[in-house]
Amino acid sequence: MSLSRRTLVVVGYGPVGHRLVAEVRALDRTDSWRVVVLGEEPRGAYDRVALSSLVSGRTPADLALPAPDSLVDVRLSTTVTGIDRDRRTVRCSDGTRHAYDALVLATGSRPFVPPVPGRDLPHCLTYRTVEDIEALRAAARPGAPGVVVGGGLLGLEAADALRRLGMRPHVVEAAPRLMPLQVDTGGGRLLASLVRELGVEVHCGATTVSVDANRVRLADGTEIEAGLVVFSAGIRPRDELAADAGLATGERGGFLVDDGLRTDDERIWAVGECAAVGGRCHGLLAPGYRMAAAVARSLMGLAPTPFGDTGQPTRLKLLGIDVTGFGDIHARTEGAIEFSEADRAGGRYRKLVLGADGHTLLGRVEVGTAPARS
Repeated sequence: MSLSRRTLVVVGYGPVGHRLVAEVRALDRTDSWRVVVLGEEPRGAYDRVALSSLVSGRTPADLALPAPDSLVDVRLSTTVTGIDRDRRTVRCSDGTRHAYDALVLATGSRPFVPPVPGRDLPHCLTYRTVEDIEALRAAARPGAPGVVVGGGLLGLEAADALRRLGMRPHVVEAAPRLMPLQVDTGGGRLLASLVRELGVEVHCGATTVSVDANRVRLADGTEIEAGLVVFSAGIRPRDELAADAGLATGERGGFLVDDGLRTDDERIWAVGECAAVGGRCHGLLAPGYRMAAAVARSLMGLAPTPFGDTGQPTRLKLLGIDVTGFGDIHARTEGAIEFSEADRAGGRYRKLVLGADGHTLLGRVEVGTAPARS
């Protein structure tokens, strides 16, 4: 046991915060760190990727991630309201303060709800937490129409949840295609077709302008009946603590950190969706887990492993459809060469983007109902 144990405070207890704590405990063979976790939600860390399974019979307990050992003090339903960098303490809404030797911000993100009239009506929900899914299940009415505002990953997951609850879902996406960050025009065209075949109506290039008690209105005058509206139009990093602490943020939000995930305060790091690495936030779990591993090594004084941006493919499976997006999918690199093939009858699309040398892989898109090829 260490004779000079230091205190690590982790703000936020989502999957990335949980992974950070697990990495620290696995590396800390001398128990040199006491860990305090301050989580805003009323439950321990759980698998957010599996949220949709809650509409198919699984319970919140099934999604729970393993509890940490006795050297980790987890405080749930605890909201951090400020950071005193001079005294190295964080203060909480219940009046408590926690001193730290190192502080890691893993506050995650919040759903973005467009500022449209009617967004605060009782039948308007978001899709982010266990409580959101419980509210969705309570509000769902089989056979009734429902609208999901947002056609990205979470939006399509929400549409699938409505479908499985017996509703007739519509997806409204402002971009000209579904999942605009992961697929190109050809892939988006097939993805929309496959989604429609599953009973989800798709409206792309459509902007929501208002919501009332039983319909959603679009900018082109279209009105869609809606007994339930789910906003899933993207996320925004939870960086509210930055202003109080005098920490820099990225141009689009998030705690500004270097490749080592450290803020401009040498004792404070940020990981996950709230971290703006070189100004860019990452909205998926895989990069968040890499951030957690990198910070854990730094805390243990081990050789640094800068997070960087590995450019790994984004592989997703939703509504039974495989989607892979990677790199320069629009072939914007000078001299880039595109190869694409579409099998609409077989429900598959594939595109490769190579460098001018014809060998360097710059980007890839795959959409299909069968397992993606390697």
